[in-house]
Amino acid sequence: MEQATYPLLDTLDTPDKLRRLDSDKLSEVADELRQYLINTISQCGGHFAAGLGTVELTIALHYLLNTPEDRIVWDVGHQAYPHKVLTGRRHELSSIRQTDGLSPFPDPKESPYDTFAVGHSSTSIGAALGMAVAAKQRGIDRKVVAVIGDGAMSAGMAFEAMNHASSCDVDMLVILNDNEMSISENVGALNNYFARIFSGKTYASIKGGGKKVLNKMPGVSEFAHRVEEHLKGMVVPGTLFEELGFNYIGPVDGHDLDALIPTIDNMLQLKGCQFLHIGTRKGKGYAPAEEDPIGYHGVATFDPTASSLPKKVAAVTYSNIFGQWLCDMAAEEPRLAAITPAMREGSDMVAFSRQFPEQYFDVAIAEQHAVTLAGGMAIDGLKPVVAIYSTFLQRGYDQLVHDICLQNLDVLFAIDRAGIVGGDGATHNGAFDLSYLRCIPNIIIMAPSDENECRQMLYTGYHYVGPAAVRYPRGAGTGVTPDKTMTQLEIGKGRIVRQGEKIALLSFGHLLPDALVAAEDYNATVVDMRFVKPLDKELIDQIASSHDAIITLEENSIHGGAGSAVNEYLLNSGQLITVRNMGLPDRYIEHGNSLDLKARIDLNEQGIRATIESLA
Repeated sequence: MEQATYPLLDTLDTPDKLRRLDSDKLSEVADELRQYLINTISQCGGHFAAGLGTVELTIALHYLLNTPEDRIVWDVGHQAYPHKVLTGRRHELSSIRQTDGLSPFPDPKESPYDTFAVGHSSTSIGAALGMAVAAKQRGIDRKVVAVIGDGAMSAGMAFEAMNHASSCDVDMLVILNDNEMSISENVGALNNYFARIFSGKTYASIKGGGKKVLNKMPGVSEFAHRVEEHLKGMVVPGTLFEELGFNYIGPVDGHDLDALIPTIDNMLQLKGCQFLHIGTRKGKGYAPAEEDPIGYHGVATFDPTASSLPKKVAAVTYSNIFGQWLCDMAAEEPRLAAITPAMREGSDMVAFSRQFPEQYFDVAIAEQHAVTLAGGMAIDGLKPVVAIYSTFLQRGYDQLVHDICLQNLDVLFAIDRAGIVGGDGATHNGAFDLSYLRCIPNIIIMAPSDENECRQMLYTGYHYVGPAAVRYPRGAGTGVTPDKTMTQLEIGKGRIVRQGEKIALLSFGHLLPDALVAAEDYNATVVDMRFVKPLDKELIDQIASSHDAIITLEENSIHGGAGSAVNEYLLNSGQLITVRNMGLPDRYIEHGNSLDLKARIDLNEQGIRATIESLA
């Protein structure tokens, strides 16, 4: 294959150089940038399809704005790879998501062009509004633009910010990048609303094509405005965004630079809150990604000349264990209701959604609603299972406390991505769930050490009457084949898996294999604690009375987690024994290879050995 060349892109190491180009060169830049993304990400992996869809938008924004003085706030960041390329990081793109490489999302520590650290959805409008208010208060003449996807618009936080914006008397532009996708297909009434807008061809053709002519004809433009309002009433009744105080323009083709640039330029000159609705295609310019935008959302390395992604025989993951358990359980339990906040693929619920569509509820990117919805279901006789990432459950914490646990409702939380997640980094690590769950009354918390333990804990949590949580890591398990038979575990009871002497390793969750290997050379006892809450106090008493030291192990923040629970119990019960807690340190763990990251914080077999030796 011939080496690709990028004659224009090679000259654009800053947006300032992009702005020096004649506008008729920008389509060539778009072609080169899109091809560069295809060639690079196919060799290193990363978020792929979303960035292909924002190439023209990114070029238009950096061409028109004086970045970084003017502010662009990207929502989530899957769509920001073209932005990284155009802001001086092209030659580092192949390191994205890797240890010591580029961040997977916008990060102000990495570049002044990254105005706000993102990773969780729907924050862009609120952050941009804050920047616009700050510019006004400080007397700074600055443009502020938020770019948000239609998937992210399903979250209440976006509308909270828009509802507030109109009362702030600031100038800002919100661009809705509508590609009809988040990671999975979008769901709900808002998605249907956007679809109706795009189906209004008369409205789109008059607004998209006619406004360029009418705006140049004084007197006619006022008449056109009245016609436009009349058309809105016919085609898009009660325009949602204008009711929120935004001047709505669109939809505009997000891949047509000749339409996009003058439209954005005009809107940047307007006072007040502006809302531009553009239509893009996820995976644009690469046919396999256009046909399968879900599959190409995030990719490992692949052959860009092939028509599909490679079929790899992957190891069974904890998410797979959950997905299979969910199907098995639903086959026995018609009361089961499975809830996901837009993470059908990530939580391995595709098979369930097809086999049990009446019991499957995708609430879109709305974690707070997901939790309270489960509470309402539980009140009236269903058994909800909320499948949610650890980092996203943080967004539904108030609902977990007040709507579920305060009422002691019968809800099971299947918490995926617990611990270090690797390439997605600090915004997605499940670093805090044991700490923030353990302090809530009524809930029980389990942490499986292997695939079979995960299956049995899910079954146990399902049959437990009250709030229950099972937290498990991203990625492959230990290779254990789960028992098809499902058995309830005794609540609050751990198990000794290796009997030794002097030093005992109390493992909470999936660090057990490392503990067992490290224990061999020191004849240490190894305990699979299983439950973080309630603790197996009898087992801890037994261990404390027969050993010289205890080491606790968890892939959670060392502050307030499972080790802290052991410390509290030993202190309150007056038992004097040396204890060392091993877990995540009091700092955010960045992106990279999970094994590399664990080695850096000594949370692996070698780190356990070193801790044992320090006590010997």
